[in-house]
Amino acid sequence: MIDTTSTDIPEGEERLRLDVEDDIGVLTLCRPAKLNAWSWESTRQLGLFADRIRFDDSIRVVLLRAEGRAFCAGIDVTAPGGAITGRSGAERTRNYYEGLRWAHERFAAFARLPQPVVAAVQGYCLGFGFELALMADVRVAAADAVFALPEAQLGVAVDAGGDLRIAREAGAGWAKFLALTGRRLDAVTVERLHLVQLVVERGELDKEARGVAAEIAANAALAVQGIKRDIDAYVDAGLAAALDRTAMSAALTLTSEDSREGYAARGARRVPGFEGK
Repeated sequence: MIDTTSTDIPEGEERLRLDVEDDIGVLTLCRPAKLNAWSWESTRQLGLFADRIRFDDSIRVVLLRAEGRAFCAGIDVTAPGGAITGRSGAERTRNYYEGLRWAHERFAAFARLPQPVVAAVQGYCLGFGFELALMADVRVAAADAVFALPEAQLGVAVDAGGDLRIAREAGAGWAKFLALTGRRLDAVTVERLHLVQLVVERGELDKEARGVAAEIAANAALAVQGIKRDIDAYVDAGLAAALDRTAMSAALTLTSEDSREGYAARGARRVPGFEGK
């Protein structure tokens, strides 16, 4: 089951860590042994940190970064409570739909923070990892970063709006190309598509991303936050309705036989046999 009520983070169960340094809230994905793979619990903690950051006047900008060799390699299929159950197929679909709507609310709290978010991306940035990076306002990528939306290869829909944000930034054709094929792209190509703003060598990633964050933090906070709100109001028009459709598409595919086959095939390193059911 999804924990939707707890407001604490037990010691040893941290998925993210927040440090405040010189007006910058450094939010770090901190499970490098798991390649920072995402889970329902990660989503809960992201929402908690968003609530903490929102009214913290000591944080003028957020730096989203990750420990280890990957930014986020996608969903952690081994995480406890990963699969949602139900007494029937219809109830299970409904439960997934509500779970995804809850997750979208947590993501919105993060994406709509008054403070701008700068993401520093290295290594694998796959599936939800790519979607999380796209929730940031500015993205800086290491030259070794690899981006993809592989969900269709597993028999599921893109469930956090990453394809919608790619359509917003790069156009519908590129959103469909990436989401329908699952193809991996390097950082230079993703920069050309305007999905990242800067590409730097791996050893320079932290310095460059912190530099961008510091530039933003040095500006007038009310002006910076107003600019972010104004631009988001323009580019996000229609996003809420599209995300609700996304939640239903994801719920239907996550409860399909094709998704079970897709994950089983990935685990067995074989080609899946999808039957459209």
